[in-house]
Amino acid sequence: MSLGDEPGYGDGSRGEDRGYGGSGQTRTRLPGGAGDVYGGARRGRSSSRSLVTVVGVVVLLIAAIAFANRGDDSSSADTTTDKPETSATAPTGDRPVGSKVAGIPAGFAHSPQGAESAAANFAVALGSTGMFNKDSRHDIVNTIYTSAAAGQLQGPMDAAYSTDFLGKLGLDANGNPPNGNTFVSRTIPVGTKAGQYSDSAAKVSVWYMGLIGMSGETSTDPVTSTWKTWTFDLQWDNDDWKIVTDSQTDGPAPVPGDDRAAGSDEISKAIEEYGGFTYAR
Repeated sequence: MSLGDEPGYGDGSRGEDRGYGGSGQTRTRLPGGAGDVYGGARRGRSSSRSLVTVVGVVVLLIAAIAFANRGDDSSSADTTTDKPETSATAPTGDRPVGSKVAGIPAGFAHSPQGAESAAANFAVALGSTGMFNKDSRHDIVNTIYTSAAAGQLQGPMDAAYSTDFLGKLGLDANGNPPNGNTFVSRTIPVGTKAGQYSDSAAKVSVWYMGLIGMSGETSTDPVTSTWKTWTFDLQWDNDDWKIVTDSQTDGPAPVPGDDRAAGSDEISKAIEEYGGFTYAR
């Protein structure tokens, strides 16, 4: 998978629509439970999951709710071994998308690789801080879902991302964090897999790591990570890939390492300095 540094999908300190992720340029979930994109045992976890079911976008709510509650070349030496193929994660095929709509990559190739690239970028957009602001959330949903799916999701999503829910995350009614704090919400695709493909539809799974939390001296919910797999049912619609339905499952999660946990200042600085990517096979 080739990565191109993009100014979209970041995590901004204000949670506004800055390319769907904030000033850090990164990238979801519906508040309610289905959005435990970034899992973790926190306050009121079960109730937040219920929101996800209502909204139908499991990925969106899981991460936010959990937070609210709180390539090697050596294979050439021996081609007879049973080592797994590495082509699935190697940069190959169609060029990365070069255009955007509402700050989100668009114009994906009409191919399995194009569908995988679309799914990875959609996961990034849906995992961004932009989902916590009504206006930017509507732009995201209208851009990456089919018109029929978007029409059915907007109402439930608005209800899920209620003022009360945002307050549990430490955000105001517009999705902004308190002064001096940085709200972090990102999804980082690790790999993609096209399970089914035809000229009109595709099912693509995106394995990713999620980050969710509030970075700041007064924060009681530090930024944590989680591992999920997000599966998208895509449709070729108006010369591009769009989401019809999506679902999420836990893992696979690697064994945690012994890395030192960064302080809030380090996290906030990293979010501001490190931008997001446009993902493409």
